Amino acid sequence: MADGPAEPLAPGSVRRATLVLIALRVGYAYNWFSVGPALPSIGAEFSVGPAEWGVLVAAFLVGAGLFQVPAGFLSRRYGARSISLAGVALLAIGALAGALAPSYAFLLASRIAAGVGAALFFSPAIGLVASLYPPGRRGLPVGTFSSAFSAGAGLGVLGSSLLIPEIGWRGAIAFGGLLLGAIVLVALRAVPKAAGAPTPRPIRPSGRLPIALRYRGVWAVGVAFVGVEGASFATGQFIVPYGEAVEGWSIALAGVVGMMFVLPSFFGGPVGGPMAERFRNHRAQLAGTSVLVGGLLALVPFSGLGAVIAIGIAFSFGYGVIYAVMYVIPHFWTEIPPEEVPLAIGLFNSIQLAGGALVSALFGWVVSVRSYAFAWEVLALGVVAFLLALLALPATRPDGARPPAVAATFRPGAPDP
Repeated sequence: MADGPAEPLAPGSVRRATLVLIALRVGYAYNWFSVGPALPSIGAEFSVGPAEWGVLVAAFLVGAGLFQVPAGFLSRRYGARSISLAGVALLAIGALAGALAPSYAFLLASRIAAGVGAALFFSPAIGLVASLYPPGRRGLPVGTFSSAFSAGAGLGVLGSSLLIPEIGWRGAIAFGGLLLGAIVLVALRAVPKAAGAPTPRPIRPSGRLPIALRYRGVWAVGVAFVGVEGASFATGQFIVPYGEAVEGWSIALAGVVGMMFVLPSFFGGPVGGPMAERFRNHRAQLAGTSVLVGGLLALVPFSGLGAVIAIGIAFSFGYGVIYAVMYVIPHFWTEIPPEEVPLAIGLFNSIQLAGGALVSALFGWVVSVRSYAFAWEVLALGVVAFLLALLALPATRPDGARPPAVAATFRPGAPDP
């Protein structure tokens, strides 16, 4: 992974690159969540029910989870810019393929392929954004990049809900793929080739795994937020079908409510990122916010329209904070060399996505055999139960200073990834 361009980029170039990368993050998230409102229509066309909907939702997470760690290795070898842009292009192609799916099995395969593209984009892109800024100034851009996911997810839920009655589920999904493809073309020109370029890898004893793959904190974060990952994804995908089937809302109203479960976390990211840099009690930040998020989900089946909207706003803001703190923390793990930070993020995301896929599939299955009300309670319990893994999270050093052996890998004036 590159630790930044050899010469600092011009401020205007940094701003343009950051804005385009944030736009890619929005478009990438749009294509994650545009399928949720389409689930009833997909079910009607292919004669599948909520259990198969859960598998379809999980398929994307399977692809995204399996390729998180390979994405980190590829980023180190070929550069964050090349891998992240290739990944988001594959996501766009997967979305377009899904819109043309002749069968449920083909649609399932296209969602796995789209998930692979998402994996190749995600952790390299975080490293790419961070590499544009010096230490101490990354919290806001990384937090904003992180929270842009929920802005795109909210637009995906709402946009798909509005488009389906007009152009069908296929047209709604194709729209997301075309939009993302257009942003990729802009990014090829706007993101400097010098940013995120590959650098020579440090010499490591033969046969030794990278520190990032062995570090206790990476595994602790990965396991601790399996429940949060599954809840954020299952909620965003199933809230529209839930609103239509249980609450009797129109698809447009359900889409607006669904947007409230993802969009406000856009504001949580810029809060969580700087908070993680300024205050080092990261375990308390993560645990406290996660318990609040899980408790809110448990209230969904007992709430009316206004209360559900309020729950959605607080829920999404809360997990926006969680993810921003999560993505800033690896930069304080002084035991991990800076070029391995994207690999660390890739590993804990892989764990979360793999577990989150199971949680999403479980949610759909519980709906099919019990009810939505019971499924919401299971989802809330999962958020809290996995937090026990935070007991293994190492405390952040008060000064956040890297030891000399790691600091020596920095180039003067160049940020770590």
